[in-house]
Amino acid sequence: MAEPKNDDFLDDIEMAEGEEYADEMAEIDDEALELDQLRAERDELKDRFMRALADAENARKRSDKDRREAENYGGSKLARDMLPVYDNMKRALEAATDDQREVSGALLEGVELTMRELLNVFKKHGIEVIAPEVGDVFDPQHHQAMFEAPVPGTKAGEIIQVAAEGFMLHDRLLRPAQVGVSSMPAS
Repeated sequence: MAEPKNDDFLDDIEMAEGEEYADEMAEIDDEALELDQLRAERDELKDRFMRALADAENARKRSDKDRREAENYGGSKLARDMLPVYDNMKRALEAATDDQREVSGALLEGVELTMRELLNVFKKHGIEVIAPEVGDVFDPQHHQAMFEAPVPGTKAGEIIQVAAEGFMLHDRLLRPAQVGVSSMPAS
């Protein structure tokens, strides 16, 4: 009698191969999942790094701007406090009569030299005089109207008197020029 074939061992091999394949697939899935997590973490760290780099660059630019402004405008309070000194010296020179110039010529010359030196220091530190002339057009960016008066022969908005000169510190107004303005109506 012939013995029955026993193919059960083939089934066991197929089952063992299937389990091994399933284990390999699970390992691949775990590795793929871990790889995806690592990529996401890498992308997040790269994004944080780029933001930190941008923040550092912005902070550098901000500090450079603050430093430049401190250099240019740090002395604005002192400059503003020196303007009355300039005004008083100018008034003193304008008030001197010819007789006083003869008697106190050396004193007035000293005041003039001091005034020139003050203007040189102003220029060295970026302070420019705004000196409008009678007949110039009123500019509210640089002039302050102290009064308005109708003056024949002028147009509305023309400067008719200069009470005090103004000053700019680089591109900022320290003090506007104080002027009188014509309010002559159009004829």
